[in-house]
This record gives sequence, C-alpha cells and structure tokens, in this order.
Amino acid sequence: MKGILKIYHPDETLKYNIKSTYCKAVYSNQKHFLEVEIITDDGLDHVDDDSLQYNFPQLSLEIIEFPIESSEIEGKTFEINDSDDEVYTEVNLFDDEDAFLYDNELCFEKNEDDELQVIWKGNIDDFYTGSDNPLPFRLKCEFTPDEIIVDED
Repeated sequence: MKGILKIYHPDETLKYNIKSTYCKAVYSNQKHFLEVEIITDDGLDHVDDDSLQYNFPQLSLEIIEFPIESSEIEGKTFEINDSDDEVYTEVNLFDDEDAFLYDNELCFEKNEDDELQVIWKGNIDDFYTGSDNPLPFRLKCEFTPDEIIVDED
C-alpha cells in the first residue's frame, strides 16, 4: 500500500487506501512548480455497509502548478490556499458532485526506506452530507515507483 487518506466526518472517519501517486517539481519558463496527484483505490472491503463512503468510493487530490523556489522538495513544507485568481488544488470525486480543498499543508520528507513521502493535511468540502462545515483530512503516502511485471511468453 502506498498510503492512506483519512477524512474526519463527524459521523465517521472515512479511510481511503492510496492506489497511485505522482509528484514532480517542474521547471518551466524559468520557474519551479510543484505537481502532485494522489488517487485512491475504489475498494470497499474495509468499509461498513452503512458507510458514507459507499457513495464516493474513489477520490483524486491534486496540486497543479504551485510555484516553489527550487526543485528540491525534501524537508520542505508548503502551505497552499486557493484564491479567486489562482487555483492550485483540485478534487475529483469521480461523480457529478464538486468539492474544494482549503488550508492545505504538504510536508515532504524521506521515510525509513529512504523513499520520498508526503503528509498532507487540510480541509475538504463535506460532499458526503452537504453541510457547510469543511471536513479535516490527513493523507500520508510515499512516492515509490510502480513495479511493472512483464510476462515472458
């Protein structure tokens, strides 16, 4: 497992397993930008039958073209808040519903296996019940390369 996303709803803590991760410091037009994409697994084996998670089994969280000072992100913490003029975050609910992220803090460090990992904390719109109170979330995942197995015929 690459990691876990927990969304703290007042009725239950929703847990999503991370399926795939992408992180890159991009250099474009003489500026550095941070790109991050986290996609959860849509498996529901670990979820109770009456869970709110059944309506939204899979999520994707992204940071898009967030300006950073250098390509080195290990040991750095970034606070990311969207404004009316600049939007750096995106949520895909794989549904017709919309949700937005607020008060994002991403902390990048190496884990015990010397792999880059991120701890991402913030708030997300309550797309489960539609309340006006954003829900806190915490995500921890590592950016390990996927192993591609090719069968020899």
